[in-house]
Amino acid sequence: MSPTLNRRLVAEALGTCLLLAVVVGSGIMAQRLSGGNVGLALLANALATGCALPVLILVFGPISGAHFNPAVTLVMALRGELGRSASLAYCLAQVAGGIAGVALAHGMFGLPLLEIGTQPRTGSALWLAEAVATAGLVFTILGTPRAATPYAVGLYITAAYWFTASTSFANPAVTLARGFTTSFAGIALGDVAAFALVQVAAALAAAALWRWLAAETRPA
Repeated sequence: MSPTLNRRLVAEALGTCLLLAVVVGSGIMAQRLSGGNVGLALLANALATGCALPVLILVFGPISGAHFNPAVTLVMALRGELGRSASLAYCLAQVAGGIAGVALAHGMFGLPLLEIGTQPRTGSALWLAEAVATAGLVFTILGTPRAATPYAVGLYITAAYWFTASTSFANPAVTLARGFTTSFAGIALGDVAAFALVQVAAALAAAALWRWLAAETRPA
């Protein structure tokens, strides 16, 4: 029997919450322990995120599909794998879970639960980087065998932290949530909208291109 929508929404919210706790929490820890070495802090942040993603996808995938990302949810809805109302509910659950994850990370490190992000992340280079990061994520999800997808996503995001100028947010819910931290992983709240628009546009373009490339086939 398939999980009810309520159970799927809780899974999406909880999974996104834990994802943000990892992203923000590891960023705080890395910043505190790296002695000002930004490269070392980014490496620690990337490895923690890349290790956590397969675990979260494996845990929550059988319940909700483990999207944790409105751009991914939109792609799945356009492919007919999720209804319109369920898709909207998924996105709301992801946003709520992401913000809760930031509060959880802040709480674990004795910081105010939410802060307005101040780290500027804007400009055409970063927007292009987010387009590349998000398109690559969609290709990874659509193009890998289902059993391998959790590991492929973790590996891709770890790499994308380093080869994209934006450090690969690739997720509108994650981007918005990171607008509520002034930590290493933060983004100025005013820069969130442009990132999110680019991410959605890139996800749609990547899904369309993949449909043409693969003729709607997917490895078993």
